[in-house]
Amino acid sequence: MNLSDLSLLDSIGGLVGLVLTLFVFSYIFGDNFLFRLAIHIFIGVSAGIVTVIVGYNVIWPQLVSPLLFSTPADKLMLAVPLLLSLLLIAKTSPRFAQLGNPVLGFLVGVGAAAAIGGSVLGTLFPQVGSSINYLDIGAASLSGENIGMRFINGSIILVGVLSTLIYFNFGARTNALGVPEQALWLRVISWIGQTFIAVTFGALFAGVYAASLTALIERWDFIIQFFNQIFQLFT
Repeated sequence: MNLSDLSLLDSIGGLVGLVLTLFVFSYIFGDNFLFRLAIHIFIGVSAGIVTVIVGYNVIWPQLVSPLLFSTPADKLMLAVPLLLSLLLIAKTSPRFAQLGNPVLGFLVGVGAAAAIGGSVLGTLFPQVGSSINYLDIGAASLSGENIGMRFINGSIILVGVLSTLIYFNFGARTNALGVPEQALWLRVISWIGQTFIAVTFGALFAGVYAASLTALIERWDFIIQFFNQIFQLFT
């Protein structure tokens, strides 16, 4: 492949990207055929890539290759996952769909356990440890940090955590008339927790908006650069 072929391929790829970008931008005028076409292409390409990755990295090395080239003992060990895979494939048929329910339940249970374990060990415990360290005055004095500011930050985190937990546990209970049943001090703490939740959601929305705006700017810059290159070719 020479340089001219590479330039031609880059031009074709840029033109395809430009067309799909304009198709997505057409959603500004409402849901339409062009936007749905771009979304379907994106989903189809993503599904194809995932299928190829699963085939080469999971199915072939962990199932097909051991069945063809491994020892009889290893092949016998593959009988259980192979049977579970076949039962899961039965979910594609309405007649035999019930055969795959135990396998699907097993997958959901394992996935939930992995997600909960990851959340507890990877997020909850580190966050608790980090919050406790903010109130460790001895560690702050040894590190040379401002003890007052460290204590204020730790207190804010502690109030936010406790008030948010109290809001989720006690903030939604009302009687038959819709009047809160909690004491005034408990409602005040729940309101503080609700405020922390609103601030958190606002920060998350700002982050998503900033990321979307960055993607929009990148797409506009791509369109401008593409037309500049086309203009330079004809001048």
